[in-house]
Amino acid sequence: MPRLSRVLNAALLACTLVLPASAQTSERLVLSDVIAEVRGHNPDIRAARDRVSAAKARPAQVSAYDDPMVSYEAWNAAEPFRIDHADNNIFRLSQKIPFPGKRSLAGTMAARDADMADQNLRSVELDAVAAASKAYYDLWMVHQNILIYSRDKDLVERFAKIAEQKYAVGRASEPDVLRAQVELTRMINRVTTETLAADDARAALNALLSHADDEPLGVPEDPPPPTLDVSLDDLVALALENRPERVVQQAAIAREESGLRLAKLNYLPDFEFSAGRFVNYRARDGVGAMVSVSIPIAYKSKYDAAVAEAESRLSAARNDLRRVEDGIRREVRQSFVRARTALEQRNLLVSTHVPQAELALRGTEAAYETGKVDFLSLIDSVRAIESVHLEHIEAAAAFEKSSAELTRAVGADVPRGNGR
Repeated sequence: MPRLSRVLNAALLACTLVLPASAQTSERLVLSDVIAEVRGHNPDIRAARDRVSAAKARPAQVSAYDDPMVSYEAWNAAEPFRIDHADNNIFRLSQKIPFPGKRSLAGTMAARDADMADQNLRSVELDAVAAASKAYYDLWMVHQNILIYSRDKDLVERFAKIAEQKYAVGRASEPDVLRAQVELTRMINRVTTETLAADDARAALNALLSHADDEPLGVPEDPPPPTLDVSLDDLVALALENRPERVVQQAAIAREESGLRLAKLNYLPDFEFSAGRFVNYRARDGVGAMVSVSIPIAYKSKYDAAVAEAESRLSAARNDLRRVEDGIRREVRQSFVRARTALEQRNLLVSTHVPQAELALRGTEAAYETGKVDFLSLIDSVRAIESVHLEHIEAAAAFEKSSAELTRAVGADVPRGNGR
C-alpha cells in the first residue's frame, strides 16, 4: 500500500508541474480586435494597398500628351563655324497631338486597372480576415481541449483516490490503483501535447498579425450561439453582388471594351504641330509653322491585328466573368454545406450525446463506489465523456471556421439564425 501511495502522489505532482501557464491566463482575445489588427498590419493587405496607390497614379500619366519639344537649327553657317553668321537660325517649339479620344481612352483603361487593383485589395482583405478567423478558432479549440483534458485529469485524480481508499479496506484490487496511475499519466501527456498545439496555433495567428511567432496572445472568447439564418439562394445572390472577383472581371470587361475602341481609333492619324522663329544673317527675321500628319493606312495590317487582339481580349474577359460566377456559386454552396453540417453535428452533440455521456459517467461512478462495476468501466466512461466533449468543441470550431469560409465566399457578412 505505501508503494502505491507513493506512485500515485508522484503522478499527481508531475501533473501540477506540467500544466501550462498559457492555459491558466485570464486575458481575453477578442475576434473583432484580431480582425482590426489584421486589416492594419497584415503585410499582404499593406502591399495590396500600395498596389492600389500605384495603379491610381497611372491614369494621369497615360492620358497626358507627350512632352512638348524645343529645338534649335542652324543652316549654312560660315566656316569656321559661326552661328551668328548662319543664314538661318531657327528656334522651334513642337507638340505631338494624338487623334482626339485616344489618350482619354488610354486613361479610361488605366482607371479600370485601378478599379481592378482596388477590388483585388478587397479580395486580399477577405482572404486575410478569413484566415485570421480560422486561426482564431483553431486557437480557441486548443484552449478548450486543454480545459477538457485538465477537467478529466481532475476526474481521474478523484477516481484514483476512491480506488486507493477502496484498496485500503480490501474492496478493490491493486490493478485498479495502477490503472488509475496509467490513466492519470495519459491525461498528463494529453495536456502537455495540447499545450504544444497551442503554441503552434498561436504562431499561425501571430504570422497573420505580422507578430513574432512567440508573442503572447490571450485566450479567445467563446463564439456566439452557432446559428445560420439565410437560404442558399440568398447567399448566392449576395455573393454575385459583393464578391470582389466578380467586380474585377466586370472592370476587366470595361477595360477591354475601351481597348477595342482605342484599337479602332488607331486607324485615324495623329498630328504634330510646330512653330518656329527664324533669325537670319543677311535677310529679314521671321516666323514659320508646320503641321505633320501620320498615315496609318500605310501599314493597315498592323492595326487590323491590333483590333483582332482587342476583340479576343474582350471575349476572354467575358468568358472569365462566367467562369468566376460559376466558381462563386460553387464556393458558396460548398461553404454553406460545410457550415450546416458542422452546425447539425454540434447541435446533436449538445442536445443528446453530451448529456447522455455525463449521465452515464455519474451512474458508473456511483456503481463503482458500491462495487457493482469494475474500475475499467469507470475509465471507459471517462474516456467516453472526454471523446464527446472533444467532438463538441471540434464541431463548434468547425462551424465557426466554415462560417468564416462562407463569409469569404459571399464577400460580405452572413446573417446568422435558424436557416436552411
